[in-house]
Amino acid sequence: MDFQLKDKVVLITGATGGIGQALAHAFAGEGCRLAISSTSQAKLDRLVPSLSLPPERLKTFVTDVTQEDQVKALVDGTVEAFGRLDVLLITAGYEGKVEMLSDSQAQTYKKVYDINVFGPLYCLKYAAAYMTAQGKGAIVTIASNGSYTGSPGMGAYVSSKHAVAGLMKCAALELGPQGVHCNYICPGAVETPMIHRIEENTLGSGSDPKEAEALFADQYLDKRYCRPEEVAALAVYLASDISSHIMGSGIRLDGGLDALC
Repeated sequence: MDFQLKDKVVLITGATGGIGQALAHAFAGEGCRLAISSTSQAKLDRLVPSLSLPPERLKTFVTDVTQEDQVKALVDGTVEAFGRLDVLLITAGYEGKVEMLSDSQAQTYKKVYDINVFGPLYCLKYAAAYMTAQGKGAIVTIASNGSYTGSPGMGAYVSSKHAVAGLMKCAALELGPQGVHCNYICPGAVETPMIHRIEENTLGSGSDPKEAEALFADQYLDKRYCRPEEVAALAVYLASDISSHIMGSGIRLDGGLDALC
């Protein structure tokens, strides 16, 4: 299917993470012009060659999404480079520490919220102005099945993803009438470095990867982790005009957990 994304300007935060890299490859494959951000230029430099895009179709930005001025510079820089902004993919995220509520630390929650909640808020704030002026755009945020469920010891992460769901619903209501469709993807555990950090935090270092996946994915009907490419494929659809009548939805990509609700 032609998703009609050729030459669209796509901004991806957290582009050097596991899901972010899959998104960058997927949208590069659709013929898009990309602005990609990370907290590390070295990580960006490692990713760039694999995208096979000429310099005029790819811009990199070192951005800390917890800093509002840096997010503004990222969005403004994208528009300065390409003349417009068609798609915003909010991918940067942080799982935090495994802490039971009785042991919870304020700084854990603050760090998770700064990245997972305030980062998306700043992105929405500055992208919205350009997209509404154009009268068209798409925003897709990577949330989590933690936007719907709970998990012992993951209060900071789960509550932050509940907040992301609420934020995106509000964004849809505000921006939908102005031609911008906003949605969020809710994967379960994804085969990325993040889930391996969670495995280690929960099970201890040196745990067997196959045994860890069997344990963490036992709740999914297919008994496996989601793959980053599956998240990217859904993001391509939600970023396209083909899905423009979907607004404010959290699409679950969690191996059938939705069927248990």
